[in-house]
Amino acid sequence: MAIGKRLNKAREGIDREKLYPLADAIKMVKERAKAKFDETIEVSINLGVDPRHADQMVRGVVTLPNGTGRTLRVGVFARGAKADEAKAAGADVVGAEDLVEKVQNGSIDFDRCIATPDMMPLVGRLGKVLGPRGLMPNPKIGTVTMDVTGAVKGAKGGSVEFRVEKAGILQAGVGKASFSEEKLVENIKALADAVSKAKPAGSKGTYIQRVAVSSTMGPGVKVEPGTILG
Repeated sequence: MAIGKRLNKAREGIDREKLYPLADAIKMVKERAKAKFDETIEVSINLGVDPRHADQMVRGVVTLPNGTGRTLRVGVFARGAKADEAKAAGADVVGAEDLVEKVQNGSIDFDRCIATPDMMPLVGRLGKVLGPRGLMPNPKIGTVTMDVTGAVKGAKGGSVEFRVEKAGILQAGVGKASFSEEKLVENIKALADAVSKAKPAGSKGTYIQRVAVSSTMGPGVKVEPGTILG
């Protein structure tokens, strides 16, 4: 009941049918982020795609200009010089067969997973473990690469993976409630730009249909889609 009362109070002053300009929506969300921790600011975007069709899948990665406010643990599957490169770039966990064995045994000490191409035959065995967690390396989002330094620093510096789910909804964390309104607006526009550029050829009609922003514990605020672009 306490949570319900708090959420109902937070909803006061929000017209749930109105579409707000992005800057106004961010201000309202920040004002209502009253938890004892630094809440994550999240954006949800409804896309005019049917991801059940391969030609309408939307996924990618974007480096947010102001970071995410979250420190990611990065795991890298690599050998030799590339393993050394990963460690020097700040990777938290680096290995080859030994790391595969650890993951198979249920020890996953990372939030982002990167692999060099030569490691993929080994990493492929971990599909059932890493796949459901969204951790499987993929060349389309830059996590299967020889540029280990760039991938690790990108993950540490605020790169965000995005992927549309079954209902055509894409969700991503774009910063913390402690961020300024300007930084959150910049981050959301960077995400929206990347999503816009990832528009599949199979998408017909309006691509970005509905947008909402919220904090971890707060209510959602609907956003005028046109204000998240540019």
